[in-house]
Amino acid sequence: MRLAVRIALAAGLALLIALIMREGSAILVPLARAGRVLLWLVPLHALPILLDSLGWRALIARVRETRVGTLFWIASVREGINRLLPAANIGGEIVGIRLLADTGVDGIAAAASVTTEVLLTIVSQYLFVALGVVCLLRLTHTVQLTDDVLIGLGASLPLVVLLVALLRYGSLFERLERLAVRVLGEEKLSFLAGQSASLDAAVRELCADRPRLLTTIAWQVTAMVSGSLETWLALRWLGRPVPFGAAIALESLTMTVRNFAFMVPAGLGVQEASLVGFGALLGVNGDLALALSLVKRMREVLFGVPALLSWYWVEGRRELQHVRGSGKY
Repeated sequence: MRLAVRIALAAGLALLIALIMREGSAILVPLARAGRVLLWLVPLHALPILLDSLGWRALIARVRETRVGTLFWIASVREGINRLLPAANIGGEIVGIRLLADTGVDGIAAAASVTTEVLLTIVSQYLFVALGVVCLLRLTHTVQLTDDVLIGLGASLPLVVLLVALLRYGSLFERLERLAVRVLGEEKLSFLAGQSASLDAAVRELCADRPRLLTTIAWQVTAMVSGSLETWLALRWLGRPVPFGAAIALESLTMTVRNFAFMVPAGLGVQEASLVGFGALLGVNGDLALALSLVKRMREVLFGVPALLSWYWVEGRRELQHVRGSGKY
């Protein structure tokens, strides 16, 4: 796994360097023109995180009422880990389960809520990409590309349906536990005894609650659409205003490519190439597309680093309390 991540990182960096060298210093011109106003994108990002947290809360509310502010902080930490650390987009979910359990939510219920939320996020992304394709077709009439995107979505859809069916009707985690026991031995995994079956039951219970699932999907899609405001405002401030539909198309299609190449840490090179490619269809030049990507990177760092620092502080306090409680301090 580590070797694959390193290879992906090297390939992404090479692609990023090639794109920047091709455009040269022209990337800096729109950034200098926009100036400090771009910093408003940092607090603006709180909106999609908040809307996404409301969707997560709808799932958790089945077992325990949790404050939106707490979920907002955990969601920010999850995103910071997935976006800024080499965690292959799964480290944030593991940390999120632990942080949610620390608030008093049962560990199994916390894991079930995160697992179900991630599954629903995939479904929401399909809906968001479909909306982006409609916007792209309406703005550019590029039938061939939209057909290719739709074919790609259709080809991957059976895998999503299979995963949904396994979580809803099967015993996915129990089977994974049995497989892990065969590979690693029962003694090393004794702490998992009975946990996987309970997790399967909790996930099935959540997946059977259709009103909560639809509520979560509605919040998630709304969050994704609101996230397009970042692209729309950034391009306007960079000197290339586009219709909001174009921002949705850019945001959704770039998100799809970045999630598909999840092995590349922080989507280095992948995000930039996607914005350049799809931006060209919408009249956004390569230098502007790369400038937009740099703005997004800036926002990721300025929003994500404080969240990560707060997480490190919480972990440090927990460790200190553990040391004091054990009498080693």
